[in-house]
Amino acid sequence: MSPMEVDFDVTHFLYEERKKAPASLQHYFTTFEDLYERKLWHQLTLKVLDYFKDPSSASTQIDIFKHFVSDWENKINTLSLVRIALQVAHQFKDDHASVQFLSDIITKVNQPDTQDVYVLAKMESASFQLRLNQVDEVKKSMDACEKILDGFDSVDTMIYASYYRVSAEYYKAKADYAQYYKSALLYLACIQVDELTQKERIERAYDLSISALLGDMIYNFGELLMHPILDSLKGNEHDWLRSLLFAFNSGDIGKYEALVPHFSKQPLLQQNIGFLRRKICLMSLIEAVFRRSTDNRSIPFAEIAAETRLSSDEVEHLVMKALSLNLLRGSIDQVDQKVVITWVQPRVLDKQQIEGMKRKLEEWNTQVKKISTFVGEQGGEVFAQ
Repeated sequence: MSPMEVDFDVTHFLYEERKKAPASLQHYFTTFEDLYERKLWHQLTLKVLDYFKDPSSASTQIDIFKHFVSDWENKINTLSLVRIALQVAHQFKDDHASVQFLSDIITKVNQPDTQDVYVLAKMESASFQLRLNQVDEVKKSMDACEKILDGFDSVDTMIYASYYRVSAEYYKAKADYAQYYKSALLYLACIQVDELTQKERIERAYDLSISALLGDMIYNFGELLMHPILDSLKGNEHDWLRSLLFAFNSGDIGKYEALVPHFSKQPLLQQNIGFLRRKICLMSLIEAVFRRSTDNRSIPFAEIAAETRLSSDEVEHLVMKALSLNLLRGSIDQVDQKVVITWVQPRVLDKQQIEGMKRKLEEWNTQVKKISTFVGEQGGEVFAQ
């Protein structure tokens, strides 16, 4: 508090604010004054948080923080202080002002015993910096905060959510699809999807879908396909994108080709159509191998060509690409024109693929019973001895 504010009358300030406030908010100021005078700091903190959640309080939040909350901020739990400050930071019309405001909060919580809260404040400040295109500063904050979080066994999920959300925003700005995909899914794991508005859900699902398709190391969409966020694309203008993800995950080239005309709606897909064609061929190959039993993974080039709709001359290059990406392991027999697969990259299965796995287990169980019956009938005397 500056020298000019030493004699600042908090009670009078609250009285004046109550007179200016809409009728729906006036009761808050009466409660603020009562709790402040009784020094019930925890209850006062909760009431301020409740007040700041009301959208109609937005225009008063900066003054409330400056003239009221700052008077007793050293009595507030540091996580709650940062939560209040973050609400205030969004009320400034200039992102530079938001960053400057949060820099003071960051300094206050940068203490050995509040490093988790420091991460929250630092990452939220980085979010504003990203809007200002200060990408280098944002990356420094991400790296520093990652090291701090690595030192904790656990922190409040709100802090993890902030870290992964801002990281996802950074990777989106850098067009790093694979890292965006990873960070955005981790962010969603830290929150309840219904906490997002419908608009936010659609935008998040759309961005995740694009990053899954364009990520050069993403060849399994199972985790996204089973996430409720993807339902946000159902029945609207982006429904085709959801269908495209399912086509890729099942390696369905026919369905993919039927959806290609929609690419004109998204320039990024149109610009990368060659890459997407190669990717659907790889996923078709993976799915073809996955559907086979482990004792039937010697696949002729001709079968792969039929599955992927490639010429026989292109099959070897496709298999080599899959091997180099560690999607498959095995060997190529150029003489007999076949591929012997010994391993397929583990994947998160969608419901249809789980059903396929169930059928395989049932078939395996039937075979085991047949062998058991045969051994029992043919080797009965041996076992009896």
